[in-house]
Amino acid sequence: MTRKHLVFIINPRAGVEREKEIKQAIADHIDSEQYSHEIVYTQFAKHGTELARNAAGNGAYSVVAVGGDGSVNDVAQGLIGTNTLLSIIPKGSGNGLARTMGIPLETGAAMKVINGGRVMEMDVAYANDRAFFSNAGVAFDALVSKKFAKSLRRGFMVYSWLVTKYLWLYKPWQFDITIDGQKLSEKAFMVNVANGQQFGYNFKIAPMADYTDGMLDLIIVRSFPKILGGLIALRAMAGNITDSKYVTHIRGKKITITHPELKLMQTDGDAHPCENHITFTVRQGAQKVIVPQ
Repeated sequence: MTRKHLVFIINPRAGVEREKEIKQAIADHIDSEQYSHEIVYTQFAKHGTELARNAAGNGAYSVVAVGGDGSVNDVAQGLIGTNTLLSIIPKGSGNGLARTMGIPLETGAAMKVINGGRVMEMDVAYANDRAFFSNAGVAFDALVSKKFAKSLRRGFMVYSWLVTKYLWLYKPWQFDITIDGQKLSEKAFMVNVANGQQFGYNFKIAPMADYTDGMLDLIIVRSFPKILGGLIALRAMAGNITDSKYVTHIRGKKITITHPELKLMQTDGDAHPCENHITFTVRQGAQKVIVPQ
């Protein structure tokens, strides 16, 4: 029987110990009768896209993104439109997409998901021409993503500290929004377009989102008394943020968000410059991914 080939993509900046852990987990848990494998390393920003595209061109069965949502995005960008499957070993900070899909955070258990080989067709969302897989935002979450990227430390405590700090400093904007022809004008603290359910750390910004339904979930957190920020965060952790009177949830296939001073957004947790008019669309089932049984 011909073995299927896996290509693991790892960022060497994650450290020697992380690399040893991944290699040992592959040796211990990947079914060598079913799969052959190789490990390749990113050398610069967005190199994962190029490596994934090369792997797909060489007939790899699956490319395995080892990292968080940003790494998954980087790798998956190179697989769109190919027959090569995406697999995820969650080794980032928040791991929002992996948590949405139920992929275990423990490395060995995540490797066993690949052995199981259950394939789903995942929707791919776009902010103008930029693909994303979990969620994208243009307000408070974009600012936090930018600050988190610049932090020398990672993890939930650092993320929580940034959220708490900028909760009091951030000033909501009046956004013009259109979703499937319905026009809104909202003074919003957060405007998020979700394909997956959460930012990570089980902070569920869109607990009802389904990454296979061909729809986008628009979450608007309107301007609220800052003293209630902790309560809204607790609702997100509990999975009922949309029960808040300050939160609006609408589903649609095409969303536009406009503000004359809009310059920053985040996609899958990575902050980057943007236009002041963004159109969000979705392609149903555009990428195949290996998920738990």
